[in-house]
Amino acid sequence: MQIVQVDLGDRSYPIYIGSGLLSESNLFLPHIKSDQVCIVTNQTVGPLYENVLQSSLTGKRVALVELPDGEAHKNFSTLNLVFDGLLQARHNRNTTLIALGGGVVGDMCGFAAASYQRGVNFIQVPTTLLSQVDSSVGGKTGINHPLGKNMIGAFYQPQAVIIDIDLLATLPAREISAGLAEIIKYGLLGDGEFLLWLEQNIERLVALESDALIYAIQRSCENKARIVAADERESGVRALLNLGHTFGHAIETQLGYGNWLHGEAVGAGMMLAAELSEKLGWLATEDVARVRNLLARAVLPIAAPKSMTVDQFLTHMSVDKKVMDGRLRFVLLKALGEAVVVSDVGLADVEQVLQASINSGLADIR
Repeated sequence: MQIVQVDLGDRSYPIYIGSGLLSESNLFLPHIKSDQVCIVTNQTVGPLYENVLQSSLTGKRVALVELPDGEAHKNFSTLNLVFDGLLQARHNRNTTLIALGGGVVGDMCGFAAASYQRGVNFIQVPTTLLSQVDSSVGGKTGINHPLGKNMIGAFYQPQAVIIDIDLLATLPAREISAGLAEIIKYGLLGDGEFLLWLEQNIERLVALESDALIYAIQRSCENKARIVAADERESGVRALLNLGHTFGHAIETQLGYGNWLHGEAVGAGMMLAAELSEKLGWLATEDVARVRNLLARAVLPIAAPKSMTVDQFLTHMSVDKKVMDGRLRFVLLKALGEAVVVSDVGLADVEQVLQASINSGLADIR
């Protein structure tokens, strides 16, 4: 088992990474402060793993809330099911919520924990590769709004993150690829050595080889923990973690949440960011080709959806969280492994890159 520490003073917490961790009571019990526990999961993950988790919660009175599965349900109505379950079970402010699921479950459980009786403990048990390397770490919680993704939420840190790679065995291949997008992101934005490792080992990750997975997850969590420790509330360097997300969130919002997985949209978004970086003279053509090749080998989209228009992109990007003072901000690449946040990109350049990507017809390569 590997342990990565997220260093946030009195809100610091460990990330445990390994095989068979869902059965390890000693990982859970130290982070639970009363006999009240509520497992928040969904209708897909719950039947697979909730019994194993409950057996690890020795001596606890466990309530269970099963949410509908999918990004389309990441909204106020579904969030209220968590509050219903907590109140019906008469849970007090000493309760501990455990998020057993992917990013949607983790974001909603964390937001519920931040809100219920003005804040209760919670533990993240991410069950998708994407949530293991990204959404479960760093304390971003929230729900979607019809006009924008993750626009309503709170910064709220868990007590611990417990990553069991065995849970990935039941995932569809498409979900694995979606998680690889966020792993690739860490290499592109600031870890050039890791990017080289990914270029040499991406097929091992697609095949879920255990040692490669543990290394990639640990390296990704270390990168994110370092950035979060430096900028917990995204007032500076943490914005780099949004590489590909300005474009990606526009894709998710336009196509309907869940039609493209978050990681698929981020993959296409990173490709667009690389192409815009080339347009600005920062990346060479061969650099962009490396990004395209790596994303394709990870079985991710490498272009914008051909059903979208430039105007649709710009409309959705104008209400994205990353807009500041009315100006679009992009995370772009000065070089592979060196990301920067910029807000002075010419609109004509953005439009040309988007139109070329839409016209390429490459979006559906997976």
